[in-house]
Amino acid sequence: MDLGSPLPAVDRTADAAAAHEPSRDCPLCPRLAAFRHEQRVAHPDWYNAPVPAFGDPQAWLAIVGLAPGLQGANRTGRPFTGDYAGVLLYDTLAKFGLSEGVFAASPDDGLTLTGAIIVNAVRCVPPQNKPTPEEIRTCRQYLEPPLHALPHLKVVVALGQIAHQSAVKALGGKLPKMRFGHLAEHRLPSGLMLVDSYHCSRYNTNTGRLTAPMFEAVFSRALALRAGG
Repeated sequence: MDLGSPLPAVDRTADAAAAHEPSRDCPLCPRLAAFRHEQRVAHPDWYNAPVPAFGDPQAWLAIVGLAPGLQGANRTGRPFTGDYAGVLLYDTLAKFGLSEGVFAASPDDGLTLTGAIIVNAVRCVPPQNKPTPEEIRTCRQYLEPPLHALPHLKVVVALGQIAHQSAVKALGGKLPKMRFGHLAEHRLPSGLMLVDSYHCSRYNTNTGRLTAPMFEAVFSRALALRAGG
């Protein structure tokens, strides 16, 4: 990337990221493609396609989620938008100065991320919110390039164990040495830091497995790591 170009770096990086997105009718995972088709028939006004990354192409922080929720991102076309998980996530990002605007659970609410980007390990909604290991592996080709394309990336936050495993593999780490745990930290071969969090799902918050202070601690630690702490 030519930083001396008069063209805005954000635009060029955004174009590069878009080049790594799956096609709207991606056929690589037959089960997911079939389920996507079923949802298009049942809900023709929904997004019903692989959900692209969302956020700042100059981000220092990447947040890796699992997959679109059926009535969340699969419906709206924006990660963590339209279901409960997004409320805690976007409220937390706002609290730490990582967003601008007001989150209204709609892709046209004008919300933008500043210094952060969200990308799912699996881009298409899976039945029962459970992608298979093969689907996770197949979709990793759409996780690696967006992460590697971020010129200022310093910290990755993984939401849940599957996101942790995918992020470690996408960034060249070794899973036996990098075990998932809430607030666990791992230094990746590139020097990037990975911080784990329980997923911000309704189930985890309703059962008390994840509380708002626990979730905020993850992003507080990410900010400290960015500063070299």
